[in-house]
Amino acid sequence: MHDISSNGSHPSDPIIQGEPVSLKQMVEDVFFTPRVLVVDDEKRIRHACRRMLVSEGCEVKEASNGRDGLEMINASHYDIVLLDLMMPGISGMEVLSQIKAHHPDTVIIVITGYATLEHSIETMKKGAFDFLSKPFSPQELRVIITKALEFIRTLQDISTEKSRMRVMIDTLRDGVLTTDHQKRIALANPAFLRMIGVRQRKVIGQDIAKVIQEPVILSMIEEANNQPEGAHAELTEEITIPAGNDQDDIIIGIRCIPFRDRLNRNLGTVTMFHDITALKKHDQIKSDFVSMVAHEIKSPLNSILMQLKVVQDGLAGDLTDKQKEILERSSLKLTSLTELATELLDLSKIESGLINQDREALTPCELIREHVALYQDRAGEKNITLTARDGGDDITVMANRNNMEEVLSNLISNAIRYTPDQGCVDVWVEQDDDTVRLHVKDTGFGIPKENLDQIWDKFFRVKNEKTRFINGTGLGLAIVKRIVDAHHGEILVDSEVDKGTEFTVCLPKADYHI
Repeated sequence: MHDISSNGSHPSDPIIQGEPVSLKQMVEDVFFTPRVLVVDDEKRIRHACRRMLVSEGCEVKEASNGRDGLEMINASHYDIVLLDLMMPGISGMEVLSQIKAHHPDTVIIVITGYATLEHSIETMKKGAFDFLSKPFSPQELRVIITKALEFIRTLQDISTEKSRMRVMIDTLRDGVLTTDHQKRIALANPAFLRMIGVRQRKVIGQDIAKVIQEPVILSMIEEANNQPEGAHAELTEEITIPAGNDQDDIIIGIRCIPFRDRLNRNLGTVTMFHDITALKKHDQIKSDFVSMVAHEIKSPLNSILMQLKVVQDGLAGDLTDKQKEILERSSLKLTSLTELATELLDLSKIESGLINQDREALTPCELIREHVALYQDRAGEKNITLTARDGGDDITVMANRNNMEEVLSNLISNAIRYTPDQGCVDVWVEQDDDTVRLHVKDTGFGIPKENLDQIWDKFFRVKNEKTRFINGTGLGLAIVKRIVDAHHGEILVDSEVDKGTEFTVCLPKADYHI
C-alpha cells in the first residue's frame, strides 16, 4: 500500500485503491456528517487527506498554516482536526494549546514527520487524541479517524444521556439530591430546592452542611455515607417543614441510599424527597372518621348486649330452646361487632400517635401467667391445652403495661381461635444479651407462605376451608405490629400449614437504653 507523503505518488491512487475499512460505516452510523479540518503546510498531504475522507462521507476543509487554522475553527465548529506540528509561523504545539483551551470537545490528531517519544508525550499532555507519523497510509488514516469518530459518538451518547436525565430529574415533582463521598452536592433538582426553601440555584459543589441546616437530612446522608462496603440499606424518615403565613406545615418523606461503583466503592449518596402532606391529611381524615364511627356504635352495641344478657338469663320470661339458640347467635355477632369497634378505636389511637408512652420495667412471665389463666376457659371450650412455660422470672422489659397486655391478649386469643380442638398453645419468655423474646406457639392451621407478608395489614384474614367460619376482625395483628414498632421492637412469625404457627415479639431489655 502506498503512503500519503510529500514525495509520494498522486494521492488519489492509494486512496482509491486502499483497503476497505469500517470508516464509511462509522460515518453512516453517526447522526451527523463529521467535519474535519486539515491543518498542514504541505499541499499534497492536505489534498490526500481530503480526497480519502470525502470519499468516506466526511466534510473536509483545509488550512495551510496555524493562523488560518485557528481562524477557521474559531469561525465554525469542527469535530476533528488533523494538525501538523512543524509549520511556519505559529507552531503546531501552540495551535494545539489554543484549540484545546477554546474548543475542548474538538478531537485533535497530530501528524508529524518528527515523531519521537518525547513529542508524543508532550502532545498527549496538551490534549491530543492521537498522532500519525509521516509518512502514513490511507489505511492508518482511516483507522485513526474511525477511532476518533467512535470517541466522539461515545461522548455524544454520554452527553445525550446526561441531558435526558437532567431534563427528567429537573421536571420531577419529587426532590432529588445527590452528594459525593465528601458530602459535596453533585446534583440538586428544583423541586428539592423549593421543598427546603433554598433560593440559591448554584449549590453544586458546595458542602451539604452549608446549604442544608435540617439535622435529620444531614444525619441520614452521614449514615448512608458511612455504611460498610457491600451494604445498601435504605434509610427512611419524615420531616415537617413549617410553612408560615397561617399555612399548613409541609410533611416530607425522605429516602436515602448509598451510591457505589461497580467495584462497590463509595461514591456518595442519593436522597429522594416526596411531599406526603396530602397523604397524611387523608390518613388523618380517614382515622378520624373511623374513630368517630367506632365510638358512636360501641356504646349502643354494649347496651344491646346487656339487654340480650337479661333476656338470655330468663329475667324477661322463659325462653324456648329455639329462642335461646337465636339469642346466642345474635349475642356472638354483637360481641364481634363490639370487638371490632374496640379494635378500630385502639388502632386509630395508635396511628394518630396517641399510644401510651408511659413505660416501666415489667416482668413478662407474670403477664404471661395472668393471660394464660384468663384464657383457660376459652381454651377449655375447644379442649386446647394452654400452657405458660416455667422460667424467666428474672427477665424484665421496658414497656407500657396496657400495650403489652393487648399484645399478649391478641396473640393468645388468635392462637386459640385458629387452633383446632385437642390442640396446644404454649407461651413463654426468654432473653439474650440485649433482647427479650415473648413466644406464642400453637399447633393450629398455620399460615400459607404467600400470606405471611399480608397478615400485618388491616382487615386481612387468611380464608380457606378451615378458617372461613372463624369469627375475627382482621385487626389484631395490625395492632400488635404497631405496638411493637412503637416500642422499638420487632415481631417475627414462623408458620407451616397444618402444623402450627409461632409468633415471637422481640423487645429491648429493661437495662438496654434505646
